[in-house]
Amino acid sequence: MSAEFIARRMQRVRPSPTAAISDTVRAMRQDGIDVINLGEGELDFDTPEPIKQAGIDAIRRGDTKYTAVSGTAELKQAIIGKFQRENGLSYTPADIIAGTGAKQLIFNAFMATTSPGDEVIVPAPYWVSYPDMVSLAEGEARIIPCSEQSGWKLQAADLRAAITPRTRWLILNSPNNPTGAIYFRAELQSLANVLLDAPQVLILADDIYEHLRHGDTPFCTLAQVEPRLQARTLTVNGLSKGFSMTGWRIGYAGGPAWLISAMQILQSQSTSNPSSISQAAAVTALNTPAGFFAEWLRVLAARRAVVMAMIGATPGLSAELPPGAFYVFANCGGLLGKRTPEGTTLASDRDVAEYLVKSAHVATLHGSAFGVSPYIRIAYAIDDQRLSEACARITAACLALR
Repeated sequence: MSAEFIARRMQRVRPSPTAAISDTVRAMRQDGIDVINLGEGELDFDTPEPIKQAGIDAIRRGDTKYTAVSGTAELKQAIIGKFQRENGLSYTPADIIAGTGAKQLIFNAFMATTSPGDEVIVPAPYWVSYPDMVSLAEGEARIIPCSEQSGWKLQAADLRAAITPRTRWLILNSPNNPTGAIYFRAELQSLANVLLDAPQVLILADDIYEHLRHGDTPFCTLAQVEPRLQARTLTVNGLSKGFSMTGWRIGYAGGPAWLISAMQILQSQSTSNPSSISQAAAVTALNTPAGFFAEWLRVLAARRAVVMAMIGATPGLSAELPPGAFYVFANCGGLLGKRTPEGTTLASDRDVAEYLVKSAHVATLHGSAFGVSPYIRIAYAIDDQRLSEACARITAACLALR
């Protein structure tokens, strides 16, 4: 199709880097190449059997029709119960919305509230989609770099300096993608104290990795820490990560009724309700004790240890132990300036990621996609044997550099 037919807003947005690496992996596999994908944010565990059965039961009893745009009454009650039980947050059904994944809900929130010239504070490293969703909503993403030395977490002083009269939103993602960083209660309170002085700022708490925390690392969300901010906080969560339900496409959010209403109107004219079958499965997921979490976290901790051991044994790579999610955000600065066996000089983290996928047949994602260089994100939620093989390939490829 001729470029003249493409809307100008499309110049503001890039294809998703995570989707692009998945497409690359699929293409390589179709060509018969044994490539191992450490670039995709998806658990390899199967969806727990009771949750799957709830979806099957929904089909068999005929729950395959439209539902209310923002979710069934049963799902809303399950979400309200989850927020109260696990986060100490009280909501009514008017404060709750379910959507086709947390991603859709975040997009809807920005589209419903962001006007040209509005700024959205995005701490970096960030999930790759945040800046582009802001751009599509005609806002301006204001990227605030966070340092490895600070645990990749936004500092109160930096937040205060970044807020202007044009600031519309602050995004907080904890546990963080791509670093696994988790904000502790005292750190959230410091940020909350700044936000109490900035009544024009809405807060988006992206808690999608809430249940993926190693050891005894505690979890708090901002509205829980500072109830005075609940009236302008959208707390977003979902089933994709913690329940291994990426393909079910079901997310949910709690927030002020005026915002939920605006998001619902937007949803009614785009996707309408999320899948009725996925909603039924989500009710079971949220209402049933998740006894599988402990075993999943044990497996993930062992896999994290494999990746950290590889990094420790590989010249040019380094990383801090991530407390949450299922990623290691590895510094690859020690590889820059080195030459591949073919004579190509690695000048950026993108070059490193391309070298690994082409030479080692291991897919990772370059840190610049997350707003910070020079790093690579290694997703370790894959089969143990394949993960060990991928790590061996990475080490061999790095040792082959000169």
